[in-house]
Amino acid sequence: MTPEGKAPKTARGKVAGVGDNSSGSGYLDGQILIAMPVMSDPRFERSVIYMCAHSAEGAMGIIVNRPAGSIDFPGLLVQLDIIQKADQIKLPENAETMKVMKGGPVDTGRGFVLHSSDFYIQDATLNIDAEICLTATVDILKAIAKGSGPKHAILALGYAGWAPGQLESEIQHNGWLHCDADPELIFGDDVEDKYDRALRKIGIDVGMLSNEAGHA
Repeated sequence: MTPEGKAPKTARGKVAGVGDNSSGSGYLDGQILIAMPVMSDPRFERSVIYMCAHSAEGAMGIIVNRPAGSIDFPGLLVQLDIIQKADQIKLPENAETMKVMKGGPVDTGRGFVLHSSDFYIQDATLNIDAEICLTATVDILKAIAKGSGPKHAILALGYAGWAPGQLESEIQHNGWLHCDADPELIFGDDVEDKYDRALRKIGIDVGMLSNEAGHA
């Protein structure tokens, strides 16, 4: 995977695969991608990635188990002039506890919000499946700060991108496993345990996984 990878686009400018109901065609949008234990790229070691798009044009996903370190959501709202510093103590609980993740090595200066489907902004929110959506505009941050945003959400800085055919090749070379997604795995508080839990979803004990293991 190269940091130069770009999210595939449709002719309408939306992310390809999102909302296109490509399930059954071998594409992984709406599923979880799990790095093999032998992953040599430190950017993706033990990573759990929610796939937002996957098509013949490439793939795009958000890492959901790598915290952005010292960056916290209330502080980010202040930096973006969405709230004043004195208003941090007045934020609703969802905003106070919202996690900020390193979503991937591409476009790290841009924020992407993965969230539950109870929130939608016309012409801005992309429905990935029945339960998960993606919004990448500042309006959703404002809504969360006001307490009118989605029930569940994480903010990711950057994303993971693959060129056409690149992800398929990496899977064939045992770089990745995949499993069905669920909201708890994406939005759950136990970030450190997500990798092992994702593997357990497909019946794999990480301690017994060999280099020769194929994809799920």
